[in-house]
Amino acid sequence: MPPAFSFPQIPASSVSVNIGDPVDPQALEQAKAIVSSIKDAPDKSKALLEKAKAFGDMQKEEESYVVPNEELKEAYENLPQKEREALDRIHARVLAFATAQRNSITDITIPIPGGSAGHRVTACTTAGCYAPGGRYPLPSSVIMTCVTARAAGCTFVVCSSPRPAPITLAAAYVSGCDTFVKVGGAQAIAAMAYGIPAKGSIPEIPRADVIVGPGNKWVTAAKSIVNGFCGIDMLAGPSEVLVICDKTANADVVAADLIAQAEHDVVARPLLVSDDQEMIDKVTEASKKRLETMPEPNRTTALTAFSTGFSVLCSDVPECVKVSDEIAPEHLEIQTEDAMNVGMSCKSYGGLFIGEDAAEVMGDYGAGPNHTLPTGGTGRYTGGLSVFNFLGIRTWMRIDDKKESQQMVNDTSVMARLEGLEGHARAADCRKIEK
Repeated sequence: MPPAFSFPQIPASSVSVNIGDPVDPQALEQAKAIVSSIKDAPDKSKALLEKAKAFGDMQKEEESYVVPNEELKEAYENLPQKEREALDRIHARVLAFATAQRNSITDITIPIPGGSAGHRVTACTTAGCYAPGGRYPLPSSVIMTCVTARAAGCTFVVCSSPRPAPITLAAAYVSGCDTFVKVGGAQAIAAMAYGIPAKGSIPEIPRADVIVGPGNKWVTAAKSIVNGFCGIDMLAGPSEVLVICDKTANADVVAADLIAQAEHDVVARPLLVSDDQEMIDKVTEASKKRLETMPEPNRTTALTAFSTGFSVLCSDVPECVKVSDEIAPEHLEIQTEDAMNVGMSCKSYGGLFIGEDAAEVMGDYGAGPNHTLPTGGTGRYTGGLSVFNFLGIRTWMRIDDKKESQQMVNDTSVMARLEGLEGHARAADCRKIEK
């Protein structure tokens, strides 16, 4: 029996930022054991194979956790034409956006006394990309992670996902994945973080410099464990959407977008912020009606999520923006008059969707911007997955004219002695020109 519909309304004064720890304590302890069992194993390949089979990632009779590249290509070629063409178009849009991002930042050189200084923008060597493998395949997550790594310029891209469906393998092929690992959970993160040597006919899983992509609580816990040994994109919590709307919005469309987010998970958060009580009432009623015709288990999942979400009545649209900035939602939709200006006045969010026709679900499936976004209020200080997660800004300097550099040498000596670092000062002094 599904739960009764509930979508509470709270006052704006009760809204506060909710940055909780996305790492589940019990999952963390379990993930530590899994990660250690692979990291410290004398035969890492054997350990990974055992864990993959124990957790149901692979069938007991399977001998390799790596899917041959020929199978990725075959999966793509055997897709129905409609699915293959959709995959190609989505790939093209995500690649175009990621490439534009990469091209937006370039190497620089500026003059300094006696020489030059600058920075280089270079990609990490190996990217580890995770895609969940739950009730339904998520090829979009493969595209969002692998294509972005490729556009950044990574030399090698590993993708890991348990029990991959043909569409998932096809997405990996289109996205330029070098090695596909059919393993999930903490064991997949450990494999990508620490690397697995080649064994017999099973190829190597190279150690990743950066691991990205969403996953369940064990994936999140494992990412928190390996963070520092390698880079990660973020620790993702429950998904969320916040819609700012006024009296001009289409209540049925707003309701559809709230439900689209709510069906993700029982802990997903659908949030509505408006300056019009009548619109809140209309959206609430439209949501209730739409949920009555949703199939299971989506209906029960969404109903549970609505009870943890809420609506907020504000005095005007600027207050709606203030409330939204306080929450810093993962997905932010603007369905108001002058939606572009309202959207540009918002400061804290993961992804922004402006106007009635810019559905968040189109962002999920490849409008161009990445759908791997910060949750739980972390949008106040970080953005979503992008090529920048795979790039390093590496600075350099050189001196070509020793005479012209002397004032900088003197300044260095002075500052070093002020900070009590005599060795630093003497390293500068030995570059002085004796008069």
